[in-house]
Amino acid sequence: MAKLSSINKNNKRIKLSDQFYKKRQKLKKVIMDKKISLDERFKAQQKLSKLPRNSSKTRVMNRCQITGRPHGVYRKLKISRIALRQLGLQGKIPGLIKSSW
Repeated sequence: MAKLSSINKNNKRIKLSDQFYKKRQKLKKVIMDKKISLDERFKAQQKLSKLPRNSSKTRVMNRCQITGRPHGVYRKLKISRIALRQLGLQGKIPGLIKSSW
C-alpha cells in the first residue's frame, strides 16, 4: 500500500488538470498559431506559465486504484500487476486463470 500523502497528492493533480484543461488548450492554441502577432503569443505564454504546475496532464502519475502502487500499472484496467494477480487468484476476474506448466 502506497503512502496516503502520495495518493492524495496525485488525486489533487488529477482534479487540477481536469479543471484547467480547457484553459491550457486555448493558450497552447494561441501560442502555436503563427498568424497571431508575436506580442500576443508571448502574453499567452506568460499566462500559461502562471498556471499551477500541477495542472499539467503530464504531472499525473498512473497509480493502481486498489493499492496506489505507481509502478507496473495496466492503463486499461487501472490496477497494478500484483493486484491483478491477487484478484485473478481469488476468482474475481472472469476468464483469468493462473498459468502453470
